[in-house]
Amino acid sequence: MPEVNEGPERVPDDRMSSPPDSYDEDDGRLAKKVYAVSVRWEREQQGRRRQTSDPSRPVVENKPFLTFTIEDFNRYFCCCARRVGSMFFLLERRDGSPIVVAGPCWPFCTFVTVPLIVGLSGLVGYFIVSNPNTGLPWWFALIYYPIVVFVLTVLFCVSCRDPGLMERVTDEEAAENGWFWNEQVGSYRPAGAMYCRECKALVHDYDHVCPWTGTAIGKGNMIPFKIFVFSVNVLCYFSVGLVIWQVMDKVT
Repeated sequence: MPEVNEGPERVPDDRMSSPPDSYDEDDGRLAKKVYAVSVRWEREQQGRRRQTSDPSRPVVENKPFLTFTIEDFNRYFCCCARRVGSMFFLLERRDGSPIVVAGPCWPFCTFVTVPLIVGLSGLVGYFIVSNPNTGLPWWFALIYYPIVVFVLTVLFCVSCRDPGLMERVTDEEAAENGWFWNEQVGSYRPAGAMYCRECKALVHDYDHVCPWTGTAIGKGNMIPFKIFVFSVNVLCYFSVGLVIWQVMDKVT
């Protein structure tokens, strides 16, 4: 979805911003960072909060127990996480910076990518690598299984790492530094940042959304993503090679 009418001359609404790393004047606590997320999504969330807090307001809709969409996974598996757009902060610092985060496509990564890697490599390991009848030396397992563990570790680093979510910037001085106004998130952005429709947030050096890793790929997880792509290809070719070798050995 293309960005709408960007330009540094836009005057932002100061009510949508909050200075990062600041202290709450009332209780002296560190205020959480305000990220540049979809303005439309924020309005929807604020409307739901007002409706919930005021029992006299009529109920607009009653959500069914199951909607058979990805929101079912988000509602029941990420109910304790702080939601920022379509990102879920499972573990965060005091200032609101995410330590462990789940992306918008986390169910696909959890229930498709991980089972494929674990299941297929487990079958190869059980029937070929760890099978004493195949004729492979015992130390071969010390090569294959660490590769599997490494692939899963790198996948975690890609999927559960902040892809580069940007804080909301409404100061007009940003326009003087070459930043552009983004209408969808109500914030200025640098040239390398793009609005991610799936994440409903602004991502620095945004590249794409990878459903296999379950999240957006940006500045924060680009290097682990490249390592994951390389290592999972090594594991794939290694496993296929073992299967072909075993089949050829049985035939001959």
